[in-house]
Amino acid sequence: MNTKIIFFIVAATSMSPALAAGAPTLQLTADIVNDAGLIARVGPHSRGAAVLRAQILLDRAHFSPGEIDAVFGSNTRKALAAFQKSTGLRSSARLDEPTWAALNRDTAPVLMQYVITDADVAGPYAPVPDDMLEKSGMPALGYESVQEELGEKFHASPQLLQRLNPGKDLAHAGEEIVAPNIESAALPKAAKIIVDQSDSTVSLLAASGKTLAQFPATIGSQHDPLPIGRWKIKGVARNPVFRYNPKLFWDANPKHTKATLPPGPNNPVGVVWVDLSIEHYGMHGTPEPSRIGKTHSHGCIRLTNWDAEALSRAVSPGTPAILQQ
Repeated sequence: MNTKIIFFIVAATSMSPALAAGAPTLQLTADIVNDAGLIARVGPHSRGAAVLRAQILLDRAHFSPGEIDAVFGSNTRKALAAFQKSTGLRSSARLDEPTWAALNRDTAPVLMQYVITDADVAGPYAPVPDDMLEKSGMPALGYESVQEELGEKFHASPQLLQRLNPGKDLAHAGEEIVAPNIESAALPKAAKIIVDQSDSTVSLLAASGKTLAQFPATIGSQHDPLPIGRWKIKGVARNPVFRYNPKLFWDANPKHTKATLPPGPNNPVGVVWVDLSIEHYGMHGTPEPSRIGKTHSHGCIRLTNWDAEALSRAVSPGTPAILQQ
């Protein structure tokens, strides 16, 4: 079955009562979220239509909020601040009027209709065990469900997709659903990468110093600190296997032995590995996008699978990677 995409067109002749009041609304209908006249008086911990619109627009501008969930959390705040700085606005990390106007220069609908395809539901889908050695016995570390696959496709939490589509069966081919429209122009090649431990972000910079993109990241820990310094990109491996060595993990099961884990989006390094010029370290995807920027890693730089993919296409062997505190 072919993918079918239909964009919502919303008339701008009047504003609904839910928008006119200026308060953040929890309604996540396409006519509300797609309305560029949506008043965005929201801040930290707000949730609803205005936050969802902002997250999708930030994602399309390459200032990733991480997993799109309609909640104004720390990753959205960081993305907003970076977008403001890149466009010459006051970096308030709030959806003030100038920022809202700048985001809404992107006039494409932020929610679209999508018809679930046969390929979406084909799988195979299977539970992924927690134990590393059990994972190594799997034929692949694919998605556990159609909902998880669709979440990655649209950079969104599966819970948000279900909320956008009450009563819809997200595991049924032919079902027409509402989903974030995350299509955007490809990133140009970056002149250098900045990994900043202070705010858990990865930034791609042009030769001029302009920030081309920023992604939230999970970076190191007290046990496995980020290797501060100036390094280089060595190469990119897509759909990589993961060579598990328990000696490199402080919290590994002492009974574990070395093992090779098969590829897949639920592989510990996700769908792409960007190798750094320091042994055992790289930038990579994750099987847990909702936890990016909110937990710790074993020293590497962990991104959502989709942000890791975008990063991998914007670097080349030799691209400088500056890891700083």
